[in-house]
Amino acid sequence: MKILALETSAKAVSAAITENGVVLASGYQDTGLTHSRTLMPIVKHLFQNTGIAPQELDAVAVAVGPGSFTGIRIGVSAAKGLAFSLDKPAAAVSTLAAMARNAAFAGGLILCAMDARRGQIYNAVFSAEGGVLTRLTPDRAISLAELAEELRPDARPKIAVGDGARLCADFLNQTGIPCQLAPPHLMMQNAMSVALEAEALALEGRLVDAQALLPVYLRPPQAERLRKAERR
Repeated sequence: MKILALETSAKAVSAAITENGVVLASGYQDTGLTHSRTLMPIVKHLFQNTGIAPQELDAVAVAVGPGSFTGIRIGVSAAKGLAFSLDKPAAAVSTLAAMARNAAFAGGLILCAMDARRGQIYNAVFSAEGGVLTRLTPDRAISLAELAEELRPDARPKIAVGDGARLCADFLNQTGIPCQLAPPHLMMQNAMSVALEAEALALEGRLVDAQALLPVYLRPPQAERLRKAERR
């Protein structure tokens, strides 16, 4: 199964093509340029460098959230357009579930963390055993204090991944809950893990059509929050 995966949930942007769990090509950029400017050139180079035609894809995958509101919209729009034009199914991948795959090799608890500001992180907790991940919580916005109290009774080793990993690990360690950081090259979100999660969704029969591909926001956008505040 050939999958094109896109990851635009945070500051960096990446894309990858995988086949049956093997990464054929990937591209990653973290230069501060907007995803609308960098994403599609990366995708174009992947097709050129692999010799794979877009029509050969079996699915288009994208991290649908949580994450940057603008970044997620760009990624989902691009994936929706590609899937629609190619008449291919799509995989709506949780950003947090994808990043958990970065550390699936480690035993214990995988703490997926993205800085959600306002004293919270976007988080999901997975257990890892023998490379197999089991989801323990839904994707959520949670305060670090709440997460610490939830994890305190669990003695299993803990490893944090994601662009909020350092924030999460520092807080937990300061409160007496040992937590390690994933290695630097595995810490951040990346399209390769999005593709691997998409393969799992495909095996479960959970691919969707392009029309059903939508962003997932755990909190309303800031502009909406400001409008509500002004009406009060």
